[in-house]
Amino acid sequence: MYRTALRNVLAHKGRLLMTVLAVLLGTAFVAGTLVFSDTMGRAMRDSYSTSFSDVSVLVSADGADDGPVDHDAPRPEKGALTEDTVQQLAALPGAERARGVVSGFTAVADKKGNLIGEAWSARGANFVPDASGADTRYPMAQGRGPRTAGEVALNRQAADKAGYHVGDTVRVAGNGAARDAVLTGVFTTDDPKVTSGGTLVLMDTATAQRELLAPGRFSSVVLTARAGTGEAQLLDQARAKVPAEGVGLKTGQELKDEQTRMVEDSVSGMKTMLLVFAGISLFVGIFIIVNTFTMLIAQRLKELALLRAVGASRGQVTRSVLVEALAIGLVASVGGLLAGIGIGAGLQSLLHAFNEGLPTGSLVIAPVTIVGTLVTGVVVTVLSALLPAVRASRIPPVAAMSSGDQPSTQRGLLIRNSIGVLLAGSGLGLILAGANSSGSSAQHKLELGAPLTLIGVFVLLPLLSRPVIALVGPVLAKVFGTPGKLARLNAVRNPRRTASTAAALTIGLTLVTALTVIGNSVTSAVTSMVGDTMKADYVVGMVNGRELSPELTGLVAKADGVKAVSQVDNVWWDIEGVGSNRAIEGYDAAAFDQLVNLTMKSGSTAALGQDQVLVNEEFATKHQLAVGSTLKATAAEGASVTLTVGGVFETTSGVSPIVAPNRLIEANDPQPLVQQILVKGTDGPTSALKQSLKDATGRNPVMEVRTLKDMVDEFSRIISTMLNLMYGLLGMAVVVAVLGVVNTLAMSVFERKREIGMLRAIGLERRGIKRMIRLESVVISVFGALIGVLLGCFLAWAATRVLASELKGLTTVIPYGSVLLFLGLAALVGMVAALWPARRASRLDILTSIKTD
Repeated sequence: MYRTALRNVLAHKGRLLMTVLAVLLGTAFVAGTLVFSDTMGRAMRDSYSTSFSDVSVLVSADGADDGPVDHDAPRPEKGALTEDTVQQLAALPGAERARGVVSGFTAVADKKGNLIGEAWSARGANFVPDASGADTRYPMAQGRGPRTAGEVALNRQAADKAGYHVGDTVRVAGNGAARDAVLTGVFTTDDPKVTSGGTLVLMDTATAQRELLAPGRFSSVVLTARAGTGEAQLLDQARAKVPAEGVGLKTGQELKDEQTRMVEDSVSGMKTMLLVFAGISLFVGIFIIVNTFTMLIAQRLKELALLRAVGASRGQVTRSVLVEALAIGLVASVGGLLAGIGIGAGLQSLLHAFNEGLPTGSLVIAPVTIVGTLVTGVVVTVLSALLPAVRASRIPPVAAMSSGDQPSTQRGLLIRNSIGVLLAGSGLGLILAGANSSGSSAQHKLELGAPLTLIGVFVLLPLLSRPVIALVGPVLAKVFGTPGKLARLNAVRNPRRTASTAAALTIGLTLVTALTVIGNSVTSAVTSMVGDTMKADYVVGMVNGRELSPELTGLVAKADGVKAVSQVDNVWWDIEGVGSNRAIEGYDAAAFDQLVNLTMKSGSTAALGQDQVLVNEEFATKHQLAVGSTLKATAAEGASVTLTVGGVFETTSGVSPIVAPNRLIEANDPQPLVQQILVKGTDGPTSALKQSLKDATGRNPVMEVRTLKDMVDEFSRIISTMLNLMYGLLGMAVVVAVLGVVNTLAMSVFERKREIGMLRAIGLERRGIKRMIRLESVVISVFGALIGVLLGCFLAWAATRVLASELKGLTTVIPYGSVLLFLGLAALVGMVAALWPARRASRLDILTSIKTD
């Protein structure tokens, strides 16, 4: 039996090719993901291993790690570290030396005024020379380190990229106005944040403290232990010298462990996402494998029946089919592993091409990758062939004396449809329940209901195929004549086969449609949210969303052409009877009506000028508030504040539920978070006003001056980029689905050779045969796509209902143009997939086909 199974594999190489390709593509995706993530993980760990080579203990302000892991955030004054702290730590018996570090966000512009690198990786730090004038952390490749306020040094990658040389004037900036400085040196460093494409600007310590933190303050202090002193021992000594509140202490090993965990988490998230899409491809491949073995068994009906007649048991027949699947799975998995290694290398090269500074290294092909890929491919193939194998074992010996496919029993179809109704009904119930609730429970119901519904629909596809395809029957017959009529009949002749072929496209189109509808809905909601509330001509903010310098509002207000201006204060105060950390937005009372559009239900925006607050209708209803009501609040610094409601406005997501005047907020919270400045121009949004605002920021390369359209376009680009990434990842599943259509049609042509010969004998031309096969393929493809589009729209509707609790005003917006495009592409896929099978069918010899047994 085993020899028979292997002979069958070799005898049907052409018919099994598409199955091998489907498994190969899926396993290649898996192997490529594992190779790429393992390679990136090792390269990043090796690169970051040097980050703490000289750190025995790190003492950081406010408990944050200020080392190379993340030292680009501004530091509050609580738990501040001073020069006295550095001297005290340097005097510890176990310390060889102590170094005060100042670090924070600092960007640098190129000669055209554009930002060098990415804003998130732009940093500044202090240069601390020793007696020789050098800083061992930053060896100078050219020139010297900075000594005064007007001097800076720049890392070599950034200097080379911008074409800067020692002596040039460079523009550097933080979260306020930019300034010019003289480049005194170009240095090298092994800091992975810099070597991976970031920029690092060095200043003298006094300037760095003034620009990045506060005069006389340090972000952190790095301690290096003496020989013979352990990190834990030095940590205990340091803990006794520094205040406990607002200061964090960690050993170098703890920092390395945290760094390793951070790398693993980042790589793990990417690996999980890629493996999900690899799983989708493999899932699509299951339908191809099931279809292939079902049709092969139908074509070998007499052979299997004869084996039973001469004494083969059911178990032997089952095992022979599974051995075929095992051989196919093994061959495909080995090919997938080799292709996956190539994919991993290609992804690494592609990523390195986009960012040359990213860490890289030799490919990592771990044993778990080899074993996992081979096991995945073999298990998926064998399990997919299990059901056809069981069906093969049930072929009665008497079938050897007949021909044709064994029809499905009514009992089998009834059981299948009953299971499908149960699964789809349960899934739909969970989705509807989730769509009409909120919070994490709604999300969990949706996450459970979506796959149940998807599986239920797959099970019911044979039942759905006949009535859905019947709708296009009259059109096909009228437009394409006999070939069209025959195409419809062939498409519904074997509902299970049609369903399995269409299911592969259904999966892809369901996911693509759902993502497209959700993305379009979110974009529409954000556009409406911003457009309904914003009257300002421009919004000034940083490209990386960081906090703005307090001095910037005054500079913007003095710019030419500015009519009204207001910074947007953000604070989180505890409100009695309402809850803790309630978000409150602050605006300039005099400029509010010129910058923000609110629909008042009661009261007036003029109440802001009287140091009163405005609340939205939803908040007022929930807490029984009206004009004249008061709220007791506690500000961040502990000050008690009485808030008087001066107006109630229509709820909108564009502003916070509580709006207060800047004067009231800043009187009780001197340092609110400011990330935006709203500007109204005398003559509206003009290029002159935009340039004037840029000039007011000192032409800061990180500062953005955007209109409403700019903000909407930027958000749309983000959504489009995410969707394109998802489309690319789902592309593999679509390719596998196309292979499934080709495979099914090719094998269908083989088993219908006699029928095609008879059609040719009674006068149907070769062109008619081609048209019949192509139309059959298009019908099946569009059927699968239509079910996928409908299901995707339904899932997107449920998802937007759940997301609406987080994003007010979010409604389902279906992009009908995109939906029609998807259906058109599905028809094109069907047409392309049918080219080879149709050509093969039209070239069959009439007499040979008719006498085929």
